[in-house]
Amino acid sequence: MSTTPEPDIPEADDVEVRAVIDPAHVRRAPRYKGFFVVGVVAGLVLGLAVGLYMLATFDPARDQALSKPGVWLTVTVMGATALTTLIAGLAASVVDRRSIRRRDAKRSV
Repeated sequence: MSTTPEPDIPEADDVEVRAVIDPAHVRRAPRYKGFFVVGVVAGLVLGLAVGLYMLATFDPARDQALSKPGVWLTVTVMGATALTTLIAGLAASVVDRRSIRRRDAKRSV
């Protein structure tokens, strides 16, 4: 057991929710999960389309030898998925900041 006295922590007063929250002002925050799911699906579709297009237009006489096309396709799909997921997260962040600004502007009026 420790002999040091515990600091006095004031107990929080019970607060009525209605006194703190104004139901007339609702913040419309984005659903981040939805943005990320759309980013992943868009990346998969875009990556497959670009990867398959590049493999279909590959000409061994003109281009450098491609020994493992499946690996190239996988890397293209994964790269496109990562990029579009990051873009979707950025879009969600921008929408969230706009909703905060709109809420603050309405409160000041």
